[in-house]
Amino acid sequence: MTNMELIGGVSAITIILGLVQLARMLGLKEKYTPLLTVALGQLASIGYHFYSNQAWYEAVIGGLVIGLSAIGLYTGTRDTVEAFRKTS
Repeated sequence: MTNMELIGGVSAITIILGLVQLARMLGLKEKYTPLLTVALGQLASIGYHFYSNQAWYEAVIGGLVIGLSAIGLYTGTRDTVEAFRKTS
């Protein structure tokens, strides 16, 4: 993995978080956000696969990593904010 792939993966996580938040504002139910997050991670990684010399199975695994990382960042932030509100 080159530095540009790493930077692209990290920026994809934040873009996916923004798209999921937009979908939630448009009416997506909370229980479907993990599915949407993983799907968007897969789309981003497979899209990148067509512009690089990456194998398809590496793109699938990378998409899972991106999607699951975005889920973790989203739920971790949400839980932290909720815990902070309870202590205030």
